[in-house]
Order: sequence, then structure tokens, then C-alpha cells
Amino acid sequence: MQLEDAQLAARDGALATLIAETGGVNAMIVDSSALPEQVVRDTLTSAFNSAGQRCSALRLLCLPEHTADEIVRMLTGAMDELVIGDPSLLATDVGPVIDGDAHAMLTRYVAEHERAVVHRCVLSAAHEHGLFVAPTVIALLRAAALTREVFGPILHVVRYRPDRLDALVDEINGLGYGLTLGVHTRIDSTAKAIAARARVGNVYVNRNMIGAVVGVQPFGGMGLSGTGPKAGGPHYLPRFATERTVTTNTAAVGGNATLLSLDAGHEA
Repeated sequence: MQLEDAQLAARDGALATLIAETGGVNAMIVDSSALPEQVVRDTLTSAFNSAGQRCSALRLLCLPEHTADEIVRMLTGAMDELVIGDPSLLATDVGPVIDGDAHAMLTRYVAEHERAVVHRCVLSAAHEHGLFVAPTVIALLRAAALTREVFGPILHVVRYRPDRLDALVDEINGLGYGLTLGVHTRIDSTAKAIAARARVGNVYVNRNMIGAVVGVQPFGGMGLSGTGPKAGGPHYLPRFATERTVTTNTAAVGGNATLLSLDAGHEA
């Protein structure tokens, strides 16, 4: 975002209209009523599709303490079935990251959190000559420990006490980002309560968190995750228009209301 800001500031001509979406530390909150198989499926898609290089991608998976072990076991088993390789092949699940800088940053990040790594997919010798980053799960003690967006196939897992669900949502809000939030629950009142409390642009209930369809699911965030109206929403296109105002001092032409009304009628 800093590069884009600098380019806009340096350009010649009129100031450009800017509507920014700036990524996020996107969480998925799972309660004990959720279907574990569906949670695992949607977690894989949300965290590792496109090698985790989507602004809406899942970064923080929040699991209830008493079901976390089973879901993590299922998740890591499913991760081992992911095919890492050439993204042009239909069989590939996870391709390389975008460039060398991204690869270096992600590799360094995983190394710095080595003690907290719960699971990491195995890269073979065939991956040595590409910009591949192994899908990785890292355990955190608190949601607040994830202070920035880690743009790649790295998923953080935090456990929470169900009686502290409101506090968990507040902690996620406290990160300052507000792009996407996932909720997995079979209790409608829980989904509604989380959606009402969360400060995010898009909430996805019992589905994955990526692939918003423009015109159907307007997309955009708040806080550190963006500014301006949501893409595909009713206020997006007018934001690019320039509003004009014409003000006339009728007293300057005598203020004759009869003549003015006749003139207006003639124009009509």
C-alpha cells in the first residue's frame, strides 16, 4: 500500500480517486456445534487456496478448547493430502508464492515461530527450484498475538473457552483489521450474535471465506482493512463520479420572481 500511495503522490495531473482494500488478519470462529468435516474442508480452502495469497484468506482459526484436538488432528491429516506443485495442473492444490521477497519473508516467519509449529506439509526435492512455501499451522496462545497479516499458506490456531466467546470477538476486533470473518456453528443465534459484534466488512457463515462474487456479495473492509464503499455494492460506482454544484444569486438580476418563473417555463 505504501508503494501505491507514493505512485499516486508522484503522478502528474489531478488527484486520483482512491478506494482501498488493504488485506486483513481474517479469523474463523468455530463453536462446539459445528460439523468438524465442514470446518476442515472450509479451512483448507480458505487458508491454502492460491497459496494463501488472497486478501480474504483465513489467517486465524479459533477453536473451542474441548473440540480443538480432534479438529486439528483432522486438519493436519487433510493437509498431508494436499498436492503442492505447478498451478497450471488441475491436480495441484497449492502453487508457489508470488515472488522471491514473499518466499523469503514467509520462510523467515516460519523459522521464527518454529517452536509453535503444529504441522507443516513436506516439500520434496521437486520443489527446491520454485518459490514454494509448505502449508503450515502455527499455534498461538491468544488471538492478539497475531499483529499483522502474514500473506501466504500459513494458518494460526488459537483455542478459546466457550464462555469467553464475546471476549474472543472483542480481541479479534482489537487487532484493528476488519475484512472477512468466518463463523461455523449450527446455532443461528450464535452466528447472529458474532456477526453483530464483529467489526468486519464480510461475514461468512458455514462456508469458506474466499471468492466473494461481485454484485452478489459486495466486498470490502473497515479499519486497517480498507476505506471507501464495498466493491460490487450500491455505493461503489458513484464514488468514482465527481459531484458538481451550481449556485445562482437571483438578486443579481433584479430578483423579479415573475420574469424568473416565465424564463424557467420557457426553458421547460
